[in-house]
Amino acid sequence: MAYIHFEKVNKFFGTNHVLKDISLDIEQGQLVSFLGPSGCGKSTLLRCLSGLESVTSGQIFLDGRDVTDVDPRRRGCSMVFQQYSLFPNLTVRQNVAFGLKMQKVPKHEIDAKVTEMLQMVGLSEKTNQYPRALSGGQQQRVALARALVVRPKVLLLDEPLSAIDALLRKNLQIEIRKLQKDLGITTLFVTHDQDEAMVMSDNIFLFNTGSIEQTGSPIEMYTKPASRYAASFIGHYNIIERDSFNAKTRLGLTCQTIAIRPEIMDITAEPPKDTDGLIVMKGKVNTSIPHGNIIRFTVDMGDFNLDVDILFDATKTFATGDTVYVSVREMDILRID
Repeated sequence: MAYIHFEKVNKFFGTNHVLKDISLDIEQGQLVSFLGPSGCGKSTLLRCLSGLESVTSGQIFLDGRDVTDVDPRRRGCSMVFQQYSLFPNLTVRQNVAFGLKMQKVPKHEIDAKVTEMLQMVGLSEKTNQYPRALSGGQQQRVALARALVVRPKVLLLDEPLSAIDALLRKNLQIEIRKLQKDLGITTLFVTHDQDEAMVMSDNIFLFNTGSIEQTGSPIEMYTKPASRYAASFIGHYNIIERDSFNAKTRLGLTCQTIAIRPEIMDITAEPPKDTDGLIVMKGKVNTSIPHGNIIRFTVDMGDFNLDVDILFDATKTFATGDTVYVSVREMDILRID
């Protein structure tokens, strides 16, 4: 049996069926992400594992033990929330030490463990400050240190970075991933941000209205979406109806839906000379929007639009209304039934 195993877990809130026969496995030492939009059940499943929510039916196993009805304090899980939930009247050191004191760990052990953990999260110089004197990122590190210092079997992170600015968020993603690897703690990370899940995860579980839509590594999820929903949620795929695509390309595909990633296409002012293995489509530029070092062109193909991402290039600047040619290798067109 896997280190964490959910067996046909169902959860109802009144008549609202929030979790629908969820069965999944998580191996020890992995960092996995529960990815999906708000209200899809990912946080509820996390809370069921922690014991903060009871399941309506099904079983949850942790390290070979049935913890479905076990008291939350005896499950060996530590949880970090979106809200930092620090004690405002306690210093950084006292906040981090709180869980160890509740476990009645000897004082000299508490001091040593807290000092070590504050060093790991880069807050040694803040040890005697109060939460109000810290930035949002520093407060989140304190919350993380408090969860990790008790050496839990499982670390549960419920959208812990969603209230932090973009640059700091990217830095904390890297720091959390490094800490998780260094400590080898099995970690479940809830997020609605596909980029965050891609950066941090060993495996991703994509949720869709209470069910698991697809499971896989970040590369598998990005390159091989198993459904229209998965393709629309991960990778900003262009989703095109078969009949419209066939009419434009005359390929005669029989699948229900075509999906094409915007970054694997090229856009030119003239038709490419070498078209071997290429599908070339003629259209007109609707918009061009910068995204960092990428510029995204939206091209009107008649019955559908295509988003095309390219690196900034002075030789490829197109204005609204320009006629362009979008080319993609036939092997890069995903067929989805």
